[in-house]
Formats: sequence, C-alpha cells, structure tokens
Amino acid sequence: MGAASAGVASHCYGKIGAFSHKVQLFGANFPPRVEFPRTNLYPSPASSISSKEIVTQICSLPDSGEFFPEEVSTPILDSVENPMHLKNLSLKELKQLSDEIRLELSSIMMKTRKSFKASLAVAELTIAIHHVFHAPVDKILWDAIEQTYAHKILTGRRALIHTLQRNGLSGSTSHPESEYDPFGAGHGCNSVSAGLGMAIARDLKGKRERIVTVISNGTTMAGQVYEAMGNAGYFDSNMVVILNDSRHSLHPKIEEGPKTSITALSSTLSKLQSSKSFRKFREVAKDVTKRIGMHELAAKVDEYARGMVGPPGATLFEELGLYYIGPVDGHNIEDLICVLQQVASLNSMGPVLVHVITEENRGVENNPKLEGAYKQHEGLSSSDDLASRMHRRTYSDCFVEALVIEAEQDKDIVTVHAGMHMEASFELFRDRFPDKFFDVGMAEQHAVTFSAGLSRGGLKPFCIIPSAFLQRAYDQVVHDVDRQRIPVRFAITSAGLVGSDGPMQCGAFDITFMSCLPNMIVMAPSNEDELANMVATAARIDDRPVCFRYPRGAIVGMDHSICSGMPIEIGKGKVLAEGKDVALLGYGSMVQNCLKARSLLSKLGIEVTVADARFCKPLDIKLLRQLCENHSFLITVEEGSIGGFGSHVAQFFALDGQLDGKIKWRPIVLPDNYIEQASPSEQLAIAGLTGHHIAATALSLLGRNREALHLMC
Repeated sequence: MGAASAGVASHCYGKIGAFSHKVQLFGANFPPRVEFPRTNLYPSPASSISSKEIVTQICSLPDSGEFFPEEVSTPILDSVENPMHLKNLSLKELKQLSDEIRLELSSIMMKTRKSFKASLAVAELTIAIHHVFHAPVDKILWDAIEQTYAHKILTGRRALIHTLQRNGLSGSTSHPESEYDPFGAGHGCNSVSAGLGMAIARDLKGKRERIVTVISNGTTMAGQVYEAMGNAGYFDSNMVVILNDSRHSLHPKIEEGPKTSITALSSTLSKLQSSKSFRKFREVAKDVTKRIGMHELAAKVDEYARGMVGPPGATLFEELGLYYIGPVDGHNIEDLICVLQQVASLNSMGPVLVHVITEENRGVENNPKLEGAYKQHEGLSSSDDLASRMHRRTYSDCFVEALVIEAEQDKDIVTVHAGMHMEASFELFRDRFPDKFFDVGMAEQHAVTFSAGLSRGGLKPFCIIPSAFLQRAYDQVVHDVDRQRIPVRFAITSAGLVGSDGPMQCGAFDITFMSCLPNMIVMAPSNEDELANMVATAARIDDRPVCFRYPRGAIVGMDHSICSGMPIEIGKGKVLAEGKDVALLGYGSMVQNCLKARSLLSKLGIEVTVADARFCKPLDIKLLRQLCENHSFLITVEEGSIGGFGSHVAQFFALDGQLDGKIKWRPIVLPDNYIEQASPSEQLAIAGLTGHHIAATALSLLGRNREALHLMC
C-alpha cells in the first residue's frame, strides 16, 4: 500500500518553543446475647492508657512542629488569589508554585491528620488546567474529592483549607461554596455524565465555554464512567476528559507488571496527537476515503493511526468515541500546558481524553517535610513509640475478628468488598484468607451481583459495602438478590452519621431502603458483642438475604478481647433495663444513647425501660405489645431517615390497634435534611439524637416541659 506523509507543526507555550514533525501514515492505522469465652488480643493493659490517649485513630501522630518547625514560605502562592493570577506566571514560577502547593498541603496534612496525597499528586495538573482554561466561565469538574484540595487553594479558599470537613469547607466540590465548582462531587464517577450534560446544554444555548472533567483510576472502575463516555462519543459534543492515572491497582501483582511509561517519544507524540493539524488531517483522511466509497478502508486507516500513536489500551477510549491523547507526564508543566492549549484550541472536534500519568510520592525523596508527612499517613514512622500506642478498637475491627472466626469454622465463607477505600481492619481477613477476599473497588453494582453468583455457586458471601455506596447498587439488591431470595449477607459499614465526611458519605437511608424489601432480614447491633452475634447469625442464614449495619468509629467496650459471637433468634429483641414510666426502644447504636437518657431521667425520679430492638425486619411483635401493655409512653430511636425502623413500628401499631388505646408513641429519627460535616458528637446534637435529646422528649411526653427545656440548656 502506498505511503502518505504530512507535515504537522504545533506551537506551544512560551519557552516550550515550537516543534515540527513529519509523520508517516502507513496505509492503515495509528494508534443479636449469650455468654461466651473471650480471648485477650492485646497483651498491653488498657489501664495504662489515659482516656485522652484512647482515640479512634490507629496511632497518634507527633506534633506538626516536628516536621514543620517554621512557617512555610510560599511567595508565589501568596500572590495567587484566584486562577486569573496564574495567567502571567512564567514556567519557572509555575513550577515553583507546584512545590509551594505541596508544602502547603503537607503542612495542613500534618495539622489536620488528613491525607491529601491525591491532591499532592495533581499539583502540576491543577495548575496547568487553571492556567489554560478560564474558570469559572469554563467548567472544571472533578470525580474524586481527594484530588480537589489544590483546586480549592487556587480558587480563593486557601485561608479556609484548614477547616476542611471541620465546620468549614465542604469535603467535596460544592457549587454553593464556590462558583469555581460547577457541580458537586463526592462519590466519584459522575463528572463525565454531568460534564456531558453541561456540554449539550451549552451547544443548545449557543454558548462557547469549555467543559473539562478530571477522572481517576478509582472512578474508572465504575460503570457510569463508560456509559457516559460512550454517550459522549455518540453526541460528539466538545468536552475534555482528563484521566489522572496515578498507577493505582486493587491487586499488587498487577502493579508489578509493565506500566505505561513516559518517554521523550511519548511526550512528543502526545503533543502531536493534540495538535489541531493532526486532528484535522485524520478527519480529512477519513472523509476522503468515505467519499470514494472506501468505508472499510477509512475505518482501518483510522484504527491503525490510533493504535500506532497511542499506547496499548488507547483504542478502548477511541472505540467509545473519545479522541485519545497521551500519555502525558503529569509533573511536566511544559508538556501539560502545551497539550491542554492545543486541546483548548480545537473546535468542533468532539470529546477528547487526555491520559496523564502522576505519582503520589512525587518530590518526597528530596524533601524531609513531605517525607515525614507521608510516613505518618502510611504508618511507616521509625518511632517505636508510635507503633506501641494503643488505640480504641472500632466496630470494623470487631466485625472482621468475628468473621475470621466464622470463616475458620466454615470453609464456604467468602467476602466481597466494594467502595472507594478499604479500611485497614479488613486486612486481617485478607491476610488470613487471601483466596476468599475480593476487593472490587468502586464497583458496587458488580459487587452485589457477583456476591449473588458466589452464593448460587454454593459459597456464603459477606458483601461489605459502606451505607452511602450501597445506594448505587440498589437495583441489583432488589432484582439480583432479594427478588430471587439469594442468601447474600450484607455488612453495611459507616451507617448513620459519619462526622467530618458530612452528607456525602452519611449512611442515613439504608434502614429504609433495605427494610422495604420483602425477603430481606434487617438487623443492627447495639454494641460490639451484638455485632459478633449478628455475624454468627448471618453465617447460618441460607434461605434468604440478610443485612446488618454498624457505625463508623470506636466500639462501646473498653477491653481488647477478640469478638466472637453466638447466633441469635431471628426477630427477637431484648429488654436491657426495666421501669414503669417510659419505654425507650432503641435500634442499633442508638440503644447506647437510650441508656444514657435513662441515667439522666433516673436522677429526676423517672423509671425507664430500655429495650434493644435488634431487628427492624422482622419486628419483635411480642416485645412491642409487651412495651405497650406495660407503659403509657413509648419512644423509638434510630440513627436513620424517615421511613425506617420507626415507620415499621408505626405500621404495626396502626394495624394492631395499639394507637387506639393508652399508648403515646413518639419516633426519633434523623431530621429530613442533610447534616453537614462536624464532629460526631456535634452531628448527633444537630440531629437531636443525644441522650439529652431523648430524655427531653420523654419529659415532654410526661408533660414536664420546663424540666425538658432545662435539660437542654
């Protein structure tokens, strides 16, 4: 076949200079309670640790002054109040700015004890995006919130960045917070869909702003990304998708294989791919061959071109209809700006995907401040004192311990984990049973149906998904599990309020949406012992699906014994304390606050019954009738939305005629609004779920309003 050649020239940013290449196009392509023994897990005596030292973190961090003894000097960053101030900075100044952003974020990371590593990795990329594009006119959308902190700093929020998720800045991108955040993001995988919607709206309104979306490795595990990309390719509307490839993998063995490398050639080819001339040449070549009736040849020529210029896997995005450019060194500002300038100049060329390679530990080796911050967040400190610090165990710790015990007795038990991040607690099961632990990442829909398949194959899957992320897989829960009555055991983590993660990861709705399913058993433990019992119970249910929820954070008890459980009777609650005046029926973790309310009320001479419902579905009908028969006042308490446990109790009371008699019942649930980030105790107070709020509600029912008001003051 004959060969054709084309001269392609591209002129890039200032000192980058111009380059000219001749490209040979070779004919075809480019590129629930029982006493049981407990084993001591931790040899160190708990009494040796003060209450202040018993915290929910895995280990304590040294004072930030150990790594940042002096104020960080950031002269360039100090001069940047908004993205417009980036426009006139030289390349040297832009490079210095990226270093200063890393120092700033690292300093904040040490003080707040939150990891900003993902944002550290995209310092140059964030700068390049804001240098080339004109936000807020141009719309810049992010999938992963962990990558947005440099963006927040550059868009006028630097002074408040230390308040992130602490009654200050939102943990996610938020349009009410800043005009530079055109769309709210948090759970990932939504930016391409939202960006495409904005692009279509722009086209229909005859506007010209650019749409830029930034996605990550984690979000590419979610099917919505590919649905959106395919649709973007179909509509062929102008938008830029930037894939930030930080080379993360769920499976270390995969990471040991070859990675997409950045070389001088790939850098040059990325610039070539992004050039207007090359784009136009491809379109013209395809059009000519189609005009002369050579449609198959046109397709082959374009396919060959895509495969030759792009790296392996580039054609996946091209087949979805996105023009692939890359890989680009995500820490080379010159290349980033050059490629993004070329992309920004393209008109009527459809969706483009720019593949950017970044590293989270970039610049750490030669910077002791960054290295110290990284080591603390990776648990790699050389200080023996840090490793020896005791920590208060979490519900997840107890869940995994109980699950390991069950798995050692039942070889059919396997686990499927889904969500953005895996808690360190789950490493115990993974290390003990590496062939029975499946972490699928941000692929909750797949996790649910995969678990159903495992069950149909004769195994006993525990599907572990945070409450907020289970929302994404509800259709699969309904049709692939509950409707078919397949015994999948859902362990719903991070249930209820989640403190600094605010409404984005709040698990408010799972009681409601799981308890309305006909075949689902729904339960919640009041403490770590009950959690272990429910794990044992779930392991023995093999005729229907079951779910149990537990909150984020520390357990109720103060000991450090391994949690092992005994099966409990399905639909059976229990009375923890008896009184004659008021009955408090708690569900899940709120049982503990009911006990606190009982203590407060007892000081006022009020005798209170506290019961642990354990089950939302099936309800303990006998217990409910007993509480109504023996009390005139009943309060149900749950850390969930309207429509949950209290609604099931109301439905039973109404049908059973209990509300026709003497009983006065009040439900306490989460308010019908989203609760912003705050400390867990502050969020409970806002929601009206503290022991004082429950006690005040009881006093109001008893007609003792003055005492109720005094209790809340």
